[in-house]
Amino acid sequence: MEIPSPETSLHCTQCGGELHPDEGQIFLSCPFCGSTVYLDKSQVVFHWHLAPTLDESKARAALAAWMAGNETVKDLDQKSRVVGSSFEYFPVWYFKRRTPGGKEEILIELAAATAVSEIRSLHLMAGDLRKYEETLDAQSQAPTVPLQAALAWMKEREIPDAEIIEKSLVHIPVYTFKYLYQDNAYTALVEAATGGVLANIYPAKAEAPYLLVGGLSALVFVCLAMIPVFGGMFGGSNSALSGFGLCIGIGCLSAPVLFGLAAWVAAKV
Repeated sequence: MEIPSPETSLHCTQCGGELHPDEGQIFLSCPFCGSTVYLDKSQVVFHWHLAPTLDESKARAALAAWMAGNETVKDLDQKSRVVGSSFEYFPVWYFKRRTPGGKEEILIELAAATAVSEIRSLHLMAGDLRKYEETLDAQSQAPTVPLQAALAWMKEREIPDAEIIEKSLVHIPVYTFKYLYQDNAYTALVEAATGGVLANIYPAKAEAPYLLVGGLSALVFVCLAMIPVFGGMFGGSNSALSGFGLCIGIGCLSAPVLFGLAAWVAAKV
């Protein structure tokens, strides 16, 4: 990344004060208003961070709750083993967009490479952001994706520059957990401000058994519904009435079997 030279004069996005960064300096505070800013080539943008509310033990608890939820295979929290964890402030580009209809929305793009691109789905509110502090540098990952590249991604999403009314660099607190399940390694992130879990690849519930049970149930009840229909077509009203009674009787016998099958699948998958 090209960094402004010591002679380059830049201006604070908050107060307009003149900034004179040292060579190689990308994070600095405005000497006039105290705003923290990030230098991306010749551009100056606000620099924020999201304050964590979870320590590692609470982050592990959030991960375990997610593993025990409906998205993952049954008992993943008990059958998997966490083999590593780390904490850092991960950089993202924060864009505020105003649509032609006047609606404002927040968009996130990655400011560094990561295997968990689900970070883009985070919902960051302006009121949650805090001024970035130099004491966080040791735990912060430096941005490697230029702002212009992130803006180009915005254009690919058919969002023109004119609709972007605010650009910022935000460091978000994340715990990275490595875990093993059936000898396969997986990665999950716990966003330490809200406890949200992010993962691209994970042992998900198999959909096929649920679809099979659902399809079988639908087929059974469609067939039952056709009994009085065919009875009426070929045997008159008396046959239709008899078919209706037969339909109810077989349906009452079939329902517990199908519910039991569904419960067994839910317990095993």
